[in-house]
Amino acid sequence: MKLIFILILSFFSFKAVAEEISGIPTITDGDTIKIVNQRIRFHGIDTPEKQQICTKNFREYNCGKEAADALARKINGKQVVCKVNDKLDRYNRYIGVCFVEEINLNKWMVRNGYAVAYRKYSKNYIQDEYYAKKNKLGLWAGNFIHPEKWRKLN
Repeated sequence: MKLIFILILSFFSFKAVAEEISGIPTITDGDTIKIVNQRIRFHGIDTPEKQQICTKNFREYNCGKEAADALARKINGKQVVCKVNDKLDRYNRYIGVCFVEEINLNKWMVRNGYAVAYRKYSKNYIQDEYYAKKNKLGLWAGNFIHPEKWRKLN
């Protein structure tokens, strides 16, 4: 009986933790981080893949690496808090909205042109994408294939 109680208690404790994960992250790519062995995929955004090449000023550059580097610079070794749902994606990652201090990192990535609004899953960042596109920020300063399409082609 005592063992069953402990198992139930540990299940609910994990579920509470799953709603918010915080710590100093390692950057997997522009839209995925890892905090204490928990991988978190940023909800509603999509960034170029690590190997993805884009063009700017008639020159090729690794836009996937640029997105990951921009995220790493923005976090700058600080604690990140992610509000996640308890649903895992097909890669066993939590899906969430992550913050460094008061800054919504999902929004920041799109608004600065390092990510696109992932309309397939959310409408939250469409205005931020319009802002980046209008101001020719990041990806919008050149040419790129949307990350979802690039993944299908490669």
